[in-house]
Amino acid sequence: MSATILNFASIYALLALGLAFAMSCWRMMQGPRAQDRVLAMDTMYICAMLLILVVGMRVGSIFFFEAALVIAVLGFVATVSLAKFLMRGEVIE
Repeated sequence: MSATILNFASIYALLALGLAFAMSCWRMMQGPRAQDRVLAMDTMYICAMLLILVVGMRVGSIFFFEAALVIAVLGFVATVSLAKFLMRGEVIE
């Protein structure tokens, strides 16, 4: 019984995160301002990281967790650098 509930919950999580990823991708393409695009990119990398984590839980492999960690670090660096670029107009002072 609990395996069935866990299977249903993981499928629901994959669908919901996939929908959130698609919506943030749409916002990144449509966003009227650069700030909207940066926020959409931030949401996209978080959704991608969570999708990989859910797939890793379904498969039972630790390699997916390492990939999610790499995505999280690279996404954080990209968001900080883009925010600094939007605030000051340059990344490196």
